[in-house]
Amino acid sequence: MKPEFFYQALAEQGFELTDQQKDQFQRYFQLLVEWNEKINLTAITAEEEVYLKHFYDSLAPILQGHLKNEPTTLLDIGAGAGFPSLPMKILFPQLEVTIIDSLNKRIQFLHLLAEELGLEGVHFYHGRAEDLGQDKAFRARFDLVTARAVARMQVLSELTIPFLKVGGRLIALKASQAEDELAQAKNALHLLFAKVLDNVDYLLPNGDPRSLTIVEKKKETPNKYPRKAGLPNKRPL
Repeated sequence: MKPEFFYQALAEQGFELTDQQKDQFQRYFQLLVEWNEKINLTAITAEEEVYLKHFYDSLAPILQGHLKNEPTTLLDIGAGAGFPSLPMKILFPQLEVTIIDSLNKRIQFLHLLAEELGLEGVHFYHGRAEDLGQDKAFRARFDLVTARAVARMQVLSELTIPFLKVGGRLIALKASQAEDELAQAKNALHLLFAKVLDNVDYLLPNGDPRSLTIVEKKKETPNKYPRKAGLPNKRPL
């Protein structure tokens, strides 16, 4: 997807990018490639692939109608190089974005990226979801949590739901159909007082399958969740 086709695809869905937004995406691409030579951020570095499989793909929650350009607190877990939250922040500047990541070098990249792109209302923290999910500064503080290709829903739910306010939503971006994952996660979602609202399968412009799962937090998360680092993976709920 060449940048011009990226702009056109968004315009056709009602999102006409300003020159500033186009410049932000272009600079994002440049910095991603530069920093990828120092630290492992992505296996995808060709411009057309980045615009399709990182930028366009990250905008799915907006393009599928699950976000509006209004003040919203969004936490992105395991965002790596900033996906999906920072492309969404470029398109919807009113989003208040927080990213946590377990690798400090990635956090350093994100700080520089935000500065270079002139992004305001973005916050980056080095840490693990299991630890910060028990921290009062983070727990039950967010309207939305996003996670893109982070973990199976059975594990992901424990890593994300504790961060949400009651009524808040997890938006999980997956590479393929999520029905089997959701069946396996039934017990975890029950224990965490969360409910699946929607599960949408769709295609990227090149035909690649994608899936978007929306989960709502119904009641306060029991204090014992998330469990200590490593346990959600070793012993899924």
